[in-house]
Amino acid sequence: MIRRSRAPLTVALAGMLALTACSSGGATFSKLVSPPLPATPSPGAPPASRAPATPSVSPVTFTDCTAVIKPQIASQRGGDRDLRFGCGRLRVPLDYTNPSGQGLRLFLLRVRLGGQRQRIGSLVVNPGGPGGSGLDAAVGLALQLPLDLLRRFDLVGFDPRGVGLSSPLTCIPDSLKDRGIALDPDARAPGQYAAQAALARQIAQGCSSEYGRALGHYNTEETARDMELVRQGVDDAKLTYLGYSYGSRLGSVYAHLFPRRVRALVLDGAVNPVAGEVAGAETQARGFENAYDRFAADCRRKGTSCLVGPDARASLTALVAQARRAPIRSSAAGETRSATAGHVLLAAISALYDQDEWRILDSALYEARNGDAAGVLALADRYSQRDENGKYTNLLDANVTINCTDTKERVPDAVVTAKLAEWRRQYPLFGTSLALGLLACQQWTGPRHPLPVVKATGAPPILVVGTVNDPATPYASAQVLARQLASGRLLTWQGDGHTAYPKTPCVTAAVGAYLIDLTPPPGGTSCPRTG
Repeated sequence: MIRRSRAPLTVALAGMLALTACSSGGATFSKLVSPPLPATPSPGAPPASRAPATPSVSPVTFTDCTAVIKPQIASQRGGDRDLRFGCGRLRVPLDYTNPSGQGLRLFLLRVRLGGQRQRIGSLVVNPGGPGGSGLDAAVGLALQLPLDLLRRFDLVGFDPRGVGLSSPLTCIPDSLKDRGIALDPDARAPGQYAAQAALARQIAQGCSSEYGRALGHYNTEETARDMELVRQGVDDAKLTYLGYSYGSRLGSVYAHLFPRRVRALVLDGAVNPVAGEVAGAETQARGFENAYDRFAADCRRKGTSCLVGPDARASLTALVAQARRAPIRSSAAGETRSATAGHVLLAAISALYDQDEWRILDSALYEARNGDAAGVLALADRYSQRDENGKYTNLLDANVTINCTDTKERVPDAVVTAKLAEWRRQYPLFGTSLALGLLACQQWTGPRHPLPVVKATGAPPILVVGTVNDPATPYASAQVLARQLASGRLLTWQGDGHTAYPKTPCVTAAVGAYLIDLTPPPGGTSCPRTG
């Protein structure tokens, strides 16, 4: 499941590349990629045949891009902070078994607060996904994180390989994304199931046709090796890292590969490192059901001020059925789509990531029930990163590619159909969509590069943060990751929504003490919901 990041800055930054983007060696790049460093690897890239190597890189040259970014954040909370932005490029190998062969360009963004004192180094950040933009994450966190932390660290975000401005994967047409999101989230008839499988097959074939064997190099292990080059590129002796959601997977793989290069890692909203495809999907189905129940309970407490009524679960069930019978039109200017059952369910999933969006969900569901799907479509589009012109970022392209390359599993049709029936009963709102999601990697035709079993033996204490009512990466996943890592420490937040830092003073103080002073909280530390 994707973790949604803030509104993308990539369009504005892409326009700047033609003039200012630099590689780690200082050579300028044009917006059109030069032949020795292709933006999209050739389909004939050879398979891995040797042990991976870790090359060395020179420090990245950052070019001032404050004038591009500052106007976009000026009106946001924290936009008045004295922030300076630097943009840079870093070359990494496509294939770490052949580091002198084809390369990829990573785009890096450094955020520095004016008046830094006693600087420790860089805090590298990743927002999750896979497919979320590290550039957007760095900007968003620069507006939110405590000033005490920003005085000690630069924030460094990088778009991982295949994401955003880092040699982006683009193999799913916008029309296909529209069709996939609009499909019914259940499949009660054979034809509906066949349509879902056909869509997954079409996506897989399109990506394989576009990238060939090179597609297998868009995986988490090689991205973790990229992060080691990012560490070198920002000239830090050891890595300090903050990773959310899928970013916890990326961070734990890095720690496993380079345990002696870890200074401090915060893994917030942890992904279960040992769950298979079916178990992972069921965990999320259970998590979103629980999160929606908490939204419904909040509605009951609010009484008449909750627009969807006292039974929000029944209201969502009825609205999905209503959209299934007749898609709901939108009052938004220029909107030609009508909201299907798929849009309604995706809107609910989108809002459950953050408790602050429960009010928005309440209004969107109420308006849709009364014939206007503008709010539902807005929530669904924000989650999938679709703009008002119907154009998507490459979030979905990268997400399916990396997720499926990371696993060798192909869940058989018999298991998928069995889980459809089973989860329809157990998780009646979200179970069927998670079951159908298993088809994506079942149909994937690209090379596979399964994840290593992470231990990170020899690493210093690694802080794992878990939220008790996290819908997307339920709390049990954080418990498993903390146990799996040889030096894992678990910090618990008794809150709602996806990820915890920096939402409350208790969590913020604990994470800050760890990042700055390398003092992890005592084992078993739990932060209250609001304290």
